[in-house]
Amino acid sequence: MVNLIKNEWMKVFKRPGTFVMIGILIVVIALMGIVIKTQQNDTNFAQDKNWEQVLQEENNALKQQMTQSRTKIEKQFFKKEIAINDYRIKHQIPPKEKYTVWSFVKDSSQLIMLAGLFIIIVSAGIVASEFNWGTIKLLLIRPINRTKILLSKYLTVLLYALFMLAILFVFSTALGAILFGMPDKAVPYLNYYNGHVTEQNMVVHLLIYYGLSSIDTIMLVTMAFMISSVFRNSSLAIGLSLFLLFTGGQFTALLSMKFDWAKYILFANTDLMQYFEGTPMVEGMTLTFSVIMLLLYFALFQFLAFYVFKKRDVAA
Repeated sequence: MVNLIKNEWMKVFKRPGTFVMIGILIVVIALMGIVIKTQQNDTNFAQDKNWEQVLQEENNALKQQMTQSRTKIEKQFFKKEIAINDYRIKHQIPPKEKYTVWSFVKDSSQLIMLAGLFIIIVSAGIVASEFNWGTIKLLLIRPINRTKILLSKYLTVLLYALFMLAILFVFSTALGAILFGMPDKAVPYLNYYNGHVTEQNMVVHLLIYYGLSSIDTIMLVTMAFMISSVFRNSSLAIGLSLFLLFTGGQFTALLSMKFDWAKYILFANTDLMQYFEGTPMVEGMTLTFSVIMLLLYFALFQFLAFYVFKKRDVAA
C-alpha cells in the first residue's frame, strides 16, 4: 500500500499544474497580507478606557432583544454574546485586540476554499485520467486487487489536501509574523460551548478552526473522487463539485428558512463551526446529528466509488 501511495504521489507532482496551484495559493496569501498591511495603522490602535461600561451597556441591550426574540436560535446567539461579555468583564479581558500574526492566520482561513478548489481538481482527475490515458490497464496487470488501487488514490488525495492546508497555515503564519508581528502577551480565545465560556490557547483554536473549516472541502473532494470513479469523467466531477462548493451552502440556507428537512442535506452539516461560533442552520440540529449525517454521506460516497470501480470492466 505504501508503494502504491508513493507511486500516486509521484504522479501528482509530475504534473506542472500541481506546482502552478501551489504557486497561486502562496501568491494569493502574500497579496492578502500586503493588502491588509496597507490598511492597518498601528497608531490608531487604542483600547477604550471605559470598555467595561460599554460591554455592560451592550449586554443590557442584548438582554432586551433576547426577550423580544421569537426563535430559539436567536436566543442562543444572544446568550452566547452576553456570556462572553460577562466573562471579559469578570476576567479583565478587553474586547479590542491589536492585529497580530494570529489575526492574519484566521483571516487567511478564508482561502481554504481556494485550496479546496485545487484539491478537487486533483481528486477529480486522479481516477478519470487513468481511463482517459489508458494507464489504468498498467495498474490492473499487477497482482494487486482493485480496492487497494482505489484506496491508495483516495489516501493520496487526502495527503495532498493536508499538504495544501499545511502550506496555507504555515505560510500565513510566517508571513503574518513578518508583517504584523507576534502579540505582546498571550491573548486567549474565548470559546463558548454548551452554555459555558472557556479560555483556549489561540494556536490550538486556530488549528481546530482550520480543521473544522476544511470539512466542507473534504466532503466535496470525496464526492468528486466518487464521481470520477463512477463516471470516469473528470470534467463532470470538477464542474459539479465546484458548483456545489460555491453555491451548495447558500441554496441549503435558503431551503432551511422554509423546510425542516433541509437539515438532512449535506451542506447543512458540513459547517461544524456553527455549533461553536454561531447558531445551527435549522433549529433542533446538534453536533452529534451533523457528525452522523457526515459519516452517512461519507460512507455513501465511498461505497459507490469502490463498488462501481470493482464491478466495472475497467480494462475495456
